[in-house]
Amino acid sequence: MNPDFPILTLLLFLPLVGGVSVVLLWRSPATARVFALLTALAELALGAWLGSAAPAAGPTGYFLYQDLPWIERFGIRYTLGMDGISLVLVLLTAFITVIAMLLSWQEIKERVPLYFALLLATETGILGVFLSLDLFLFYLFWEAMLIPMFFLIGIWGNGRKLYSAVKFFLYTFIGSLLMLVAIIALYLMHGAQTGSYSFALAELVHTQIPYTTGLWLFAAFLLALGVKFPLVPLHSWLPDAYCDAPSAGTVVLAGILAKTAAYALIRFTYPLLPDAARAFTPVIYVCAVVGIVYGAWIAFAQKDMKRLVAYSSVSHMGFIALGIAAWSPVALSGAVLQMVNHGITTGALFVLVGMLSERTGDRESLNYGGLWGKVPVLAFFFLFFNMASAGLPGLNNFVGEFLVLVGTFRVAPGAALGAFLGIVLTLVYTVRLVQDILFGTPSQPMSVSDLSLRESATLASLAVIGVYLGVHPAPVLDLIKVPIALLTKA
Repeated sequence: MNPDFPILTLLLFLPLVGGVSVVLLWRSPATARVFALLTALAELALGAWLGSAAPAAGPTGYFLYQDLPWIERFGIRYTLGMDGISLVLVLLTAFITVIAMLLSWQEIKERVPLYFALLLATETGILGVFLSLDLFLFYLFWEAMLIPMFFLIGIWGNGRKLYSAVKFFLYTFIGSLLMLVAIIALYLMHGAQTGSYSFALAELVHTQIPYTTGLWLFAAFLLALGVKFPLVPLHSWLPDAYCDAPSAGTVVLAGILAKTAAYALIRFTYPLLPDAARAFTPVIYVCAVVGIVYGAWIAFAQKDMKRLVAYSSVSHMGFIALGIAAWSPVALSGAVLQMVNHGITTGALFVLVGMLSERTGDRESLNYGGLWGKVPVLAFFFLFFNMASAGLPGLNNFVGEFLVLVGTFRVAPGAALGAFLGIVLTLVYTVRLVQDILFGTPSQPMSVSDLSLRESATLASLAVIGVYLGVHPAPVLDLIKVPIALLTKA
């Protein structure tokens, strides 16, 4: 690997360049689909190659790093870095984007080139969040990824799509303004103390921040990130956006876009404001446990399958928040692993709901029933991913949730016990959903066809990763071991 070649820049902007090319060069829907998928596959291959060919991590934990002057007058630099945490999430982003494109293959029939271009642009925005080490650059990508997602929901969504798109944009944008204020305050304080104004994370972590000021800054970060996470009670945009987005948009929202908030907490907020983070730990514990229990409880009451999975996503994201709040190597490792697991399992459930909805135009669980004998391949995957979501041992969610609970129990037994109640509720609504869809009696006759080869391959790839991470999570845990040790030691 040539150290002078801007490989991280190539990784970051390849999807965007591919998306622009789709719009400008390929007017045919069929050609646009193929070119966009090839671009997404090339991005996934590049990420996988970086993971296998990258040199050993240095003392900072980063094995790839790029730093160039950009707007020097204001101390803004083009700084990118990849450590084990970034790599895992980059690979998740690239993989989920490929899944989203395969899911959209037949569903999207209007403005096809623009649709796939916006998916690729969203990928670049998300990758920018995972790779940026300059807070100005991070904020730029944080805001940029909202724009294509707004249009994906507003143009290709269903139901109250414009209402949901505007609600999603306003919630996240207004919350982000609070984070911008906090970033500027850190920038000004660092400059006043050192005489050097900079947005670089490596510089800002050394800023001396008064305790009370730090509390206000952490609150601003937490509110902004909590909206996109989403933490209860900042989640009210989620059911509308998830349910009214096109199927692939929902997969991207739940599978990877929500992870940007968890990542920003780990990468930026806790290292920049450690004292305030410790003070806010009880608040995050409460939000996490309430989210776990509340999300599972509300999911139990849903008849719309997509809305049920949306609330289950809130519940599962609570485990990630719990692991971050515990801030121990075991709990934080579980949280990062669970970020990957949630993207795979919840993404797969949204894929399945999208496939069923595409066939029947119906998402009400009571209108299905007896699918086990009618469509055996679809039924198998539906059962598999629901069991993974419920935390069945041997599948991926079990390992992440187990590590989070063990790590949290050591420092906050009450929070861990509260989260365990959420697992019990998850099992209840999951079993009922499986009973209704696969073995129940439908309320009306409904014809459902089994999976095509493309659909089977899509779900099989997700299932293989689910099994692999369930029985052999060591490769991911090894990748994130050094950066997590450095973060928790600081």
